[in-house]
Amino acid sequence: MDQISDLNDLRLFAEVVGRGSFTSAALALGLQTSKLSRRVRALEEELGVRLLNRTSRSLSLTETGRQFYQHCLALLAEARAAKDLVDQTRAAPKGTVRISCPPALLNSGIAEVISQYCLKNPEVQVMVDATNRTVDVIEEGLDAALRVRLPPLDDTDLAVRHLGSSTFILVASPDLVGRYGEPDSVESLSSWPTLASASNRERYVWNLFDLGGRHHGLEHRPRIATDDLFSLRVAAIQGVGVAMLPREFLKDDLISGRLQQLLPGLVSKAGLVHAVFPTRRGMVPAVRGLLDDLAADYAALNAKL
Repeated sequence: MDQISDLNDLRLFAEVVGRGSFTSAALALGLQTSKLSRRVRALEEELGVRLLNRTSRSLSLTETGRQFYQHCLALLAEARAAKDLVDQTRAAPKGTVRISCPPALLNSGIAEVISQYCLKNPEVQVMVDATNRTVDVIEEGLDAALRVRLPPLDDTDLAVRHLGSSTFILVASPDLVGRYGEPDSVESLSSWPTLASASNRERYVWNLFDLGGRHHGLEHRPRIATDDLFSLRVAAIQGVGVAMLPREFLKDDLISGRLQQLLPGLVSKAGLVHAVFPTRRGMVPAVRGLLDDLAADYAALNAKL
């Protein structure tokens, strides 16, 4: 026998021993005495040993039964401890939350929201996988994955929560603008050095839209192409070329003057910043609280831009 077929029988056996009789145990458990007796006897038959000495007037443990009873008590104590842990986790934010997030999104305000959440909830630990790859939330045991995608979002069996929006703008260093002059159209940037997010395609095209929804595109050949937006930001600040980057990622650079926006009437289509997670049902407070703060604080942060 590899394992006991019904672990609930251990609880029934322990209840009989603890209360000293089948009658008292049956009353406490809400079972018929005959049914309880059959369950304990079936347990003995499954184990292949006698656990109890029964007479019409008394009940006592065999030596094997005494040792088995101690193990039953230990297992029941562990089961209670496990349930208490779950109850505590559900009652207040507590425990470990595992998420993934693109580095650029972390640097656009998500990192600050996570830090503030941890300060408010000292019993929560947040583990962040900063990555640009598309993760498998279920397979990798994550509580949530933060993503930015252009609408419509792909169909998925995962639950989705909208956190905010992200738009890309054209930026350059003041030095580069000084060398080439202020542009008056996307086409006027055709002679400028450019930077771009890495693409599997050979063509690099900026797709921008004005307030009327009209499309303005420019095909270009970038000096640097990478999927690391932080590297593109650094290159733009150093004057290597014009870059199209998320507005919220650049807020400090725009305020300080390290970068300036070109053609402010043109922006990309808004990407949806959202979290995907396995299910809303049974979500522990630590995860729900973090998603609530991300939805509230990230939207408020970018409303100021």
